[in-house]
Amino acid sequence: MAVNFFQYRLEDLTDYIQSFGEKKFRAQQLYRWVYGLKEFDFNNMTNISKNFRAQLPQLLNLELPQVVKEQISRDGTRKYLFDVGDNQTVEAVLIPGNNGRRTLCLSSEVGCNMACKFCFTGKQKLKKRLSTQQIVGQFVRVMMDQPEGEPITNVVFMGMGEPLDNPEAVFSASKILHSSWGINLSRKKITVSTSGLVPQIPLVTQAGLRLAVSLNASNDETREKIMPINKKWPIADLLEACRIHSRTSKDKVTMEYVLLKDFNDSLEHARELVKILRNVPSKVNLIPFNEHPDSGFHRPTEEKVNAFQTYLMSKDVHVLRRRTMGRDIYAACGQLTSAHKNHPITMSI
Repeated sequence: MAVNFFQYRLEDLTDYIQSFGEKKFRAQQLYRWVYGLKEFDFNNMTNISKNFRAQLPQLLNLELPQVVKEQISRDGTRKYLFDVGDNQTVEAVLIPGNNGRRTLCLSSEVGCNMACKFCFTGKQKLKKRLSTQQIVGQFVRVMMDQPEGEPITNVVFMGMGEPLDNPEAVFSASKILHSSWGINLSRKKITVSTSGLVPQIPLVTQAGLRLAVSLNASNDETREKIMPINKKWPIADLLEACRIHSRTSKDKVTMEYVLLKDFNDSLEHARELVKILRNVPSKVNLIPFNEHPDSGFHRPTEEKVNAFQTYLMSKDVHVLRRRTMGRDIYAACGQLTSAHKNHPITMSI
């Protein structure tokens, strides 16, 4: 029975191909045809022998997750709802940027165990950890949908699920995306975001990928109210892991800070944030909260957001405000979820 091509890292595909008596370079050829040239018909892979081409349909299938729904935001953001089997769905988002930047936000799980209070996915308990082929399949399906000359330039594991709760599939998928025989994404163009699974952070370092941390608070008391994981791994432990990652990788860690009205958006919180990040090579990504049904939180005023950002800048903190994209179709940060009875489609903004 044919197995799915998209589950295989190059070295694994090589072993599989060689087990049928073929030369190892056949795996490289297949990677080049499928990932590099977007060719899905084995008959058109002309530098592969006719005999082996005839065998390939019995050895490998090129099935991808099916798109259940696609939505396009007024700002050009595209959201894809994928069927990942077992009556489960996940969302991925393609975000256009400046200078040809096109970032794909991938999901790694259906639901999530982290239960962060401000996150729509967090309302859904973990249903399923995605396989390597389901993660890579999201990328390839979206890649096939793009016009010639408009490649996906960046990947962020910031969609549904906690990536470090599904490390084997996430890092296997990352290796496939990085392979020079296929998509050839630089490791520095792949970012893994975590809510704070401290013991797993070294895996990001070892893989050579960028690290983002969903921090969202400047002290443990505040963070524990919105992020249960902080009770197990408090801020001090998390920031020490970030320091080690930065020292080894020579990269700054991106600290994601969702601003919640009258909760973590005061100047006192900003002062605390400056203090705790003083010895952590990092940049702060401010994200005004993107509202979703029954969240219990609200988006701060522009004045509050600007005051918070201005204070950080005055203390020489490298701070950026994330541009809100796709909010009108529930595709912005913290708004992704599976299809369900009360799944929101659009919102007025």
